[in-house]
Amino acid sequence: MYKVDLTESYFPAQGGTEPAPLTIGAMLRASVARAPDFPALKALDYDGAILRTWTYAELLHDSERLARALASRHAEGARIAVYANNVPEWVLLELACGLAGITLVTVNPAYQKRELKFVLEQSRAEAIYYVKDFRGNPMQDIADSVCDEIPAIRHRILLTDHEALFAGEAEGVLRDPKPSDPVQIQYTSGTTGFPKGALLHHNGLVRNGVDAMTRAGMTAGKSFVHNMPLFHTTGCAILVLGGLGVGATMLLAPMFDPEMIVKVIEREKTDFILGVPTMLVALIDEVQKSGRDVSSISRIMSGGAMVAPELCKQARAVLGAPIQIVYGQTETSPVITQAWFEDSLEDLTQTIGQPAAHVEVSIRHPQTNTVMPVGEQGEICCRGYLVMTGYNDNPAATAAAIDSEGWLHTGDLGRMDTRGYVRITGRVKEMIIRGGENLFPVEIENAMLEHVAVAEVAVVGIPDEKWGEQVACFLRSKGPMKADGAELKAFIRERLSPQKTPAYWIWVEEWPLTGSGKIQKFKLREAYEAGEFEGKLV
Repeated sequence: MYKVDLTESYFPAQGGTEPAPLTIGAMLRASVARAPDFPALKALDYDGAILRTWTYAELLHDSERLARALASRHAEGARIAVYANNVPEWVLLELACGLAGITLVTVNPAYQKRELKFVLEQSRAEAIYYVKDFRGNPMQDIADSVCDEIPAIRHRILLTDHEALFAGEAEGVLRDPKPSDPVQIQYTSGTTGFPKGALLHHNGLVRNGVDAMTRAGMTAGKSFVHNMPLFHTTGCAILVLGGLGVGATMLLAPMFDPEMIVKVIEREKTDFILGVPTMLVALIDEVQKSGRDVSSISRIMSGGAMVAPELCKQARAVLGAPIQIVYGQTETSPVITQAWFEDSLEDLTQTIGQPAAHVEVSIRHPQTNTVMPVGEQGEICCRGYLVMTGYNDNPAATAAAIDSEGWLHTGDLGRMDTRGYVRITGRVKEMIIRGGENLFPVEIENAMLEHVAVAEVAVVGIPDEKWGEQVACFLRSKGPMKADGAELKAFIRERLSPQKTPAYWIWVEEWPLTGSGKIQKFKLREAYEAGEFEGKLV
């Protein structure tokens, strides 16, 4: 850990001289030079069997092939979308975009037509690379339907159709992007309704991933199961770019399946696992049920929610290692702070660790933007190489997030102690964290207002032992007609991805209001927790 003795809530950048900026291509070629024949990527099927293995040299070769193919049909700086689950072609596409000077737009495979259309149009994507389906979601059909309405989409390519995917590789030429060049657009839900596209650059994604994996104890020659979604920075930056950057072997799972993952850990004797708390609970349950040997695990990383002390103790007892939390957001590539392996149980469970290497963190007054004294609450802010270029085509949102001094404002409230350890105390924004995924009420509220029976709606997060929080939707009707829960669920599922579906539906006759007429959501939450809505769920 870093040794500091702070008097104000400002943590200066640590870690010595900041390394030279990196690109995805430079990172991959450096790893190939160190160990060309070491396995880099192993693709797993749904049962955990290894479908194919790439050495580092083979991974670079296929990534360059695909980069030349991309360059033959896309100009430098073009945006292309990937709409798929965890398949090895996703990883190849990510690396190839870095080698071809193309910006990859990552899309949640659970997205429905409405969400996909918004992302494709807002990102100005000119192509979509997709899979046929995943978890019952007819992704090819959805993509084709959306693309029929967007003339700018010039290419639709199935990732599994390798003839189409690699077409043009003989004509294309590799490019030489700069570390500061954009390489990905990732969408993060915003408080004003539709998501905002964070424009992320090479150096931010590569350096942040490598530093996070290094603090987690991952080094060349070690291995890990990759069970996080690739469309998010956790999956494509920390695990893919960070894992490849340190020279580890990545076993890519097509989805999170505790039984399959535990089987693979036992068979492959992997060293490391990353999962949100709900995933870790499921893995612990599976190990206890199956009796499989997972003693090879030496490090566990988690993010998305604070780790309960009991879960940390269970992880150490059952999985053999304590949980190191990471905290961050898409806009910061993503890691802002991270725990250390040697941290005490209190620090592991009551804080989000110390800032990442070469990152400044401060706790600032939400109104005056001044640095708070040690121990006092304010907004968590960070500055450094990890900060996004900005929100795509949204200068107003960019200016609201990044101030004139370069500080990115997270929207989270916290406190910093004299050692630079940070505690989260609340949220400036009304974000709901369900199972490690950030959900925003306004997006759900706007969708529900389209229902003919709904006059007003308020969405809040309700504490939940398993998920951290669950979504509760309070509604006021336009008249006597009130839809039941099944109808409301079907309505929202047609418009938004499944994880955004409320768990609880409650019709109300009136709202608790502020003096200015705004709904007091905290009072709805308090009333629910007090049992005032028992028997009123629909």
